[in-house]
Amino acid sequence: MPSEQPSNTENLTLTDVELYLALQAGQDVALGILYDRNAGLVYGIALKILGNPQEAEDLTQDVFLNLIQASSYEPSRGSLRTFLAILTRSRAIDRVRSRSKAREFFGQWRDQAQHVTDSLFEQVFRSEQSQEVQAALSQLSDSQQQILQMAYYDGLSQSEIAKRLEIPLGTVKARARRGLLKLRQTLTDYIR
Repeated sequence: MPSEQPSNTENLTLTDVELYLALQAGQDVALGILYDRNAGLVYGIALKILGNPQEAEDLTQDVFLNLIQASSYEPSRGSLRTFLAILTRSRAIDRVRSRSKAREFFGQWRDQAQHVTDSLFEQVFRSEQSQEVQAALSQLSDSQQQILQMAYYDGLSQSEIAKRLEIPLGTVKARARRGLLKLRQTLTDYIR
């Protein structure tokens, strides 16, 4: 003779603990009654913590599915409503933390991707600038190129350049000035 299940009217008079024990014994109808009695509490807590109705609904379902699968509730330790409230709060906080970690991860990933992108753009820009400067330098006379390279790449003063090249200081100054003016004009045209 199969085990007798209480009728629906009898189920409505059972306590949450009796319904939980019936659920653990395989009487699935008890879950519906427990859900009807406690879903508002679970949903309300979930919504308050999560701030999202869809997530609160999902968590509510998860909490009640957990009630079927887990036997972590011990009636001697408190009411089922208290157990559900604590379980809901704990799971909701876990979801918020998980969400925060995901945001943090994606934020770091976005920052790294932005840094890589910025670095690539800077490299391309510098390379392009370098090519333009080289092109502008190539338009100068050999003597102007030589003087500007010694001044800006080698870090020599105009007096030192004059000594090394064995030319008058005035000549070095004149060639440097004419070279810089031509560079300035060429690069100004490039910028425009």
